[in-house]
Amino acid sequence: MELLKIKRRMFFPNEFKILFLILFFLLSISFLGQYSAFNGDFSEPVQKHLLRIFSGIALGGCVYWCNFKMWSNFAYGFYATTFVALIIVEILGTIKLGAQRWIDLYFFTFQPSELMKLSLILALSRYYSLLPADEIAILKNHIPPLLMMLLPVLLILKQPDLGTAGVLFFVGCGMIFLSGFPMKIFVGGSISALLLCPFGWYFLHDYQKNRILTFLDPDRDPLGTGYHVLQSKIAIGSGHLLGKGFLQGTQNKLNFLPEKNTDFIFTTIAEEVGFIGSVLTIMLFVALILYFFWSGSAAKNLFSKLLCRGLGLLLFLHVFINIAMVMGLMPVVGIPLPLLSYGGSSMITFMVSCGLIMASLASKKNTQD
Repeated sequence: MELLKIKRRMFFPNEFKILFLILFFLLSISFLGQYSAFNGDFSEPVQKHLLRIFSGIALGGCVYWCNFKMWSNFAYGFYATTFVALIIVEILGTIKLGAQRWIDLYFFTFQPSELMKLSLILALSRYYSLLPADEIAILKNHIPPLLMMLLPVLLILKQPDLGTAGVLFFVGCGMIFLSGFPMKIFVGGSISALLLCPFGWYFLHDYQKNRILTFLDPDRDPLGTGYHVLQSKIAIGSGHLLGKGFLQGTQNKLNFLPEKNTDFIFTTIAEEVGFIGSVLTIMLFVALILYFFWSGSAAKNLFSKLLCRGLGLLLFLHVFINIAMVMGLMPVVGIPLPLLSYGGSSMITFMVSCGLIMASLASKKNTQD
């Protein structure tokens, strides 16, 4: 029986074809975007990005081929390990650009806050899958999930990394809501949190305050904090309908775009492919997000449902915040664009997410068989 399950998992079900097609186009755009960001030079960073793509594909495949029950059984252990890694960052972490967010493993720079997103989703899915349905309405049963969310959020805020902490907070709140948390209390808590937001201003770092002020008035510091967004808007607008063409983006080639291969990779792409190409890129992300949520609807158990929907929420927040940020619709925060931005931790996070989605669907199929 176990051998039969292994043989089934060696072949990809038909429903994966849509996922593979979406990933093929997104990862192709990812490589071409990085190649363009480095001015058409197949340099070491581009080679590293290509290696990360293939490593992410391999890792996603490994996640898929593993027994799906393992991810539920070891969810708490995965969370605890990642939490310890966050504490290690606080003590021994590598400092880059004024932030202490990474652990230097010599052959690889590791950012635990990225994997904490997956760890939290797995841990909360595990917790609520074990909680009896008639105990969901009991408020004290939601204290452990709140602590699981708030403790890493506080550690990440201290790095400081407001963007990642915010994503983790909203993913945690979203999963608590999806678990069946009482609607009236959730709405009341959300309104209370919004009313308390102004008091959070006094706890922000100066650069974070400047980012918010620049978002409200980009022209207040056009050569400083407002430079990123102003140049990003110029690049996106100059792409017009069809774009300037591959490797023809002037804002990119003349290095007017800061962080053009990381957080602002969408701007680099938009200048060259224009409005139509940008919309098609966004539609690929929308299709991937819907696929994640559809996987949750197709799941046969609560752990799989919450896991898929949590991963879908994580993907949505990253895509929405990043694209809104580079268009000047939100303050600039350090949120990478999934699969497209340069960075190993982010690539691993979302390729592992795809592997978990596939494993969930395969588990459902095996259960039906």
